[in-house]
Amino acid sequence: MALNLDPASDPMEKLTIETPEQIALEFPLAGVGSRGYALCIDTLIQIIAALLVTLILLLTTRDLERSWVGARNWEMAIALFGLFCLYWGYFAIFEIFWNGQTPGKRQAKIRVISASGRPITVFEGIGRNFMRAIDSLGFYFVGAIVCAIDKQNRRLGDMVAGTVVVHEVEDQGVSYWYGQEKSAAAPPVAQEVSALTNQEFQLIETFLTRRLDIPNAQRLSSAQAIADRIGEHLHIAREQRPSDEAFLEEVSRRYRDVVRRN
Repeated sequence: MALNLDPASDPMEKLTIETPEQIALEFPLAGVGSRGYALCIDTLIQIIAALLVTLILLLTTRDLERSWVGARNWEMAIALFGLFCLYWGYFAIFEIFWNGQTPGKRQAKIRVISASGRPITVFEGIGRNFMRAIDSLGFYFVGAIVCAIDKQNRRLGDMVAGTVVVHEVEDQGVSYWYGQEKSAAAPPVAQEVSALTNQEFQLIETFLTRRLDIPNAQRLSSAQAIADRIGEHLHIAREQRPSDEAFLEEVSRRYRDVVRRN
């Protein structure tokens, strides 16, 4: 997939992902401000968690020392390990299991995605946060400068992991979540879906996974373009698919069933 920035009149920079099928998906990029806001919230949560750990240790150490001579050393070791995990693991764990978001990013309505538009993998989540030690130098001065200079608003961790941070778009009209129950209007594609190529399936998956992050007009046009392409390949007339997104969901669902059976 080719990547480029869309220099449209919209003041918010956008990342445009051009698929091999000549279909463009747009994502509004998150800048230093929104990322800094999210970081402040996450840092506050980390500080509160660290203070709670310290408070628990202060309240329990004296009682433990009365019955266990080595209690202080063990508690110090556990505290240091906990703080290490809190600093290094907080962002990676949340971003991996919360679909690219931390509590701060969720509040700021931004999320991390791969440069291809798909959700980040475990390795990408770990990789981008491994570089946080450098990005955070000078109270994140290094990360802020790199992010401000880079055309895709990436910090060093994003460059290493191949990720970007994008805004979630609130004005999406009707929300179609992948995995919803089969719609009564969904077209029958049980037989035809076996002709779908893996590349086409990946295109559908990319769109379905990231569609809520795409501005509404672009989302609708992208859904129609992808549905038209898939419908033509599978010989399913437009009259048989009243909703483009419902059609793509059903194709994806059926294709997964075919893969599981094989």
